[in-house]
Amino acid sequence: MKIERKYMAHYLNAAFGSGEASYTRLGSDLEEYSPELTANVEKKSNIVGETTVTINGYQKQGEVSPYYAEPGAPLFERLQAIIDGDLVLDDLKTDIVEVKLWDKDTAGAYPAVREECYIEVVSYGGDTTGYQIPFNVHYTGVKTKGTFDPAAKKFTQA
Repeated sequence: MKIERKYMAHYLNAAFGSGEASYTRLGSDLEEYSPELTANVEKKSNIVGETTVTINGYQKQGEVSPYYAEPGAPLFERLQAIIDGDLVLDDLKTDIVEVKLWDKDTAGAYPAVREECYIEVVSYGGDTTGYQIPFNVHYTGVKTKGTFDPAAKKFTQA
């Protein structure tokens, strides 16, 4: 049986390291969210015609487009602050949690992986459908395994 897409959840921390985490589920206006894995690939050929391939890491990135602004939403407030303040470096650092909602539910929590990331606002404005702030999520590779309770929006380290 295939797993429906709605069971792979992505929660972005809108608090950006200031105070208690405030997780927002990505997806309300998205038709697709697929973090791209760009592999660091090294190929070498020797003089006898053999080729070796080494994959030594990944550059992971996801695109959130569109993102429609909603007054009072913590993620909107943070994205607007990035735009208004031309924020850079660690002011863009937060975390994202990938939650496997298809796996066994233990006391309201599901298996999850939290990963450090940086948010890059791509543009802002949009068309007549509403004020949009599309952004990219740049994953750092610093991961923590644990569980996530969607009802409480809380990550617990394993």
